[in-house]
Amino acid sequence: MKKIALTGGGTAGHITPNLALIPELKKRKFDIIYIGSKNGMEKEIIEKRGIPFFGITADKLRRYLDVKNFFMPANVIKGIKDAIAVLKENKVDVVFSKGGYVSVPVVIAAARLRIPVISHEADFTPGLANKIATPFSKFVCCNFEETTKSLGKKGVFTGCPIRNELLSGNKKKGLEFLKFKEKKPILFVTGGSLGSKYINDLVRNNLSEILKEFNVVHSCGKGKLDKNIHENGYRQFELLTTELPDVFAATDLVISRAGANVLFELLALKKPNLLIPLSTKASRGDQILNANSFMRKNYSVVLLEEDQDKNPELFFKKLGELNTRKNEMIAAMKTSTEINAINNICDLIEKEAL
Repeated sequence: MKKIALTGGGTAGHITPNLALIPELKKRKFDIIYIGSKNGMEKEIIEKRGIPFFGITADKLRRYLDVKNFFMPANVIKGIKDAIAVLKENKVDVVFSKGGYVSVPVVIAAARLRIPVISHEADFTPGLANKIATPFSKFVCCNFEETTKSLGKKGVFTGCPIRNELLSGNKKKGLEFLKFKEKKPILFVTGGSLGSKYINDLVRNNLSEILKEFNVVHSCGKGKLDKNIHENGYRQFELLTTELPDVFAATDLVISRAGANVLFELLALKKPNLLIPLSTKASRGDQILNANSFMRKNYSVVLLEEDQDKNPELFFKKLGELNTRKNEMIAAMKTSTEINAINNICDLIEKEAL
């Protein structure tokens, strides 16, 4: 059996694509390990899947003044040493990196050991981790075809790996789980695995009006439940896991951030959506580029934070537009030629592991 090390972490967006690959890699007789941060959320998620997990020292560059940035280079060097030890001990044949700061020392360690690396870039433009990883990678798999142009011969348009279980949800089970008393369209709100204070506040501040037309399912992030809200038609959760496929099956419309993985999941599920991308005040602007790409293809309605802040009534205008155009958006999604990347990526992995 060939042995592969998967790496990526920090948020679920760097973990779930790896999860999508695991069943196919097992079919192809790969022995799988996972290398992540010692203190990251990936440890619990991966170990639940029965995959051996190895934690290494990892650190990220903070885009603001922080004394922790002073220690970051030393932590990355320690992480490289940790990763070299894990890769050697497990006799790894190939590494697949989904990005995030934990992937950087793993990719560098693999290159030093002459182990082939295949990376995956989810966003419209490469993030810092993948910019660092690209010189050490044989190929960089991309969700967006446009992204490959900046990567030269290393860029490969594969599409986004989607977990098969996400596509097999049961609407009846979802409705039974949610237990809404009134039959109204279901609006699913998510800010990603870590939650979004901006989206949480926006929805909760306008909840009474929203509930006149919709039942609301709110995935608000760990530690972000509001226990003072007891409205009929409103269900809130820190994070939906095993119930998520059934909840999606029961969902009519979605409000979401614009991380690439969730966008391609919504596309695969044909769910009309209102995207509220993370602003450039808190990011490099990648979510805005992702959202605009989906808006151009008529898959999404987009609401920018700065526009909403200037015009508080804009949220309801955009939500009304989403509701009015939902059938048009579903039709557009059905014509999409976007592909599930699992086989494409696994083919590349298998070739490099020979």
